[in-house]
Amino acid sequence: MAVRSALPWPFRWIVLALALGFCGAIALWAFEFGRDIAGLDHGVREDVARMQAALDQAQAELNKLRDERDQAQSIANTAGTLVTSEKAAQEKLAQQVKQLEADNQVLRDDLGFFEKLIPTSGTDGVAIRGLQAEMQNGKQLHWQVLVIQANRNAADFSGRVELTFSGMLNGKPWTAALPAGPQSIKVKQYGRLEGLFDVPAQVVVKSVTARLLDGNAVRATQSVKL
Repeated sequence: MAVRSALPWPFRWIVLALALGFCGAIALWAFEFGRDIAGLDHGVREDVARMQAALDQAQAELNKLRDERDQAQSIANTAGTLVTSEKAAQEKLAQQVKQLEADNQVLRDDLGFFEKLIPTSGTDGVAIRGLQAEMQNGKQLHWQVLVIQANRNAADFSGRVELTFSGMLNGKPWTAALPAGPQSIKVKQYGRLEGLFDVPAQVVVKSVTARLLDGNAVRATQSVKL
């Protein structure tokens, strides 16, 4: 016969729990010790450091690319502004050229007008020095008459200018005068009249005749062919 001492069940559970806890602590210590020996934690730290360095480098390159993009955009905006300014300057120059051409034409017309004011030898009294006629748009005839007095100290002349238009209508002779009749003119040294004459349809104007009237007397006559 053997005599055994029996422990109560609560004490048995406590002893078993202590034993399991002690074994678990030993196992955890062994695992940590083995990982340190194998260098696993050290390798992970190195990988993390390398990844962080690569990330920092990538971020630096990204910032550099952004700066280059911003610089390129600024240059493009400046170039666009320069192109717009150059285009506006060219358009302004083109307008100035057109205006200068128009002014030049006016000066030529005025020069031709004043050249006709130069008295010719043997001219005395009032006379028609210039008669011009030109078709415009095939529908209107622009006419101009220049009357001068060669004598500088001559009295003012008051008279009328009568215009007669001659041509062909359907193969037959055609003539017409200004709808308003003769135009009044007053001349000290020179005077000029001009206007537009509406040419009827199917009429071909061949010539224009101007007569300077002093009352019922004809003081001068001039004709021009078209």
